[in-house]
Amino acid sequence: MSTATQFCTFRLDHLTFGVGVDEVQEVIRAQQMTPVPRAPGVVEGLINLRGQIVTALDLRRRLELDPRPDGAEPMMVIVRAAQGELSLLVDEIGDVVEVDEEAFERAPQTLEGVGRELIVGAYKLEGRLLLVLDTARTVELVT
Repeated sequence: MSTATQFCTFRLDHLTFGVGVDEVQEVIRAQQMTPVPRAPGVVEGLINLRGQIVTALDLRRRLELDPRPDGAEPMMVIVRAAQGELSLLVDEIGDVVEVDEEAFERAPQTLEGVGRELIVGAYKLEGRLLLVLDTARTVELVT
């Protein structure tokens, strides 16, 4: 008997990524950010989320993708991590998809760069590939 897993999906550039729905607190429009001097380059700033200070990470920079086009407003995926809530800046929010765990494929050995460390595998969806992010490793530079 196969088991299904649900992922919250989002897009960066032309790629579709997913994180487990149990790791996602909410999805919101971009908020005003306060810059953080001397923070790692992927830290875009801090946001005030209903009185809670949350660090916003630019996922494009973290994955070493091209910068977001000028004027393009990101969306925020608020995830729960060991160090608390963090905001992942993404280009576009997708759907919640349910996939059969038996269809999971490990990340290919030919994957290069930071993606090799952060992408744990993939699922083939209709017309696209869902790349599964290791959320804990993706945000660990913030600690």
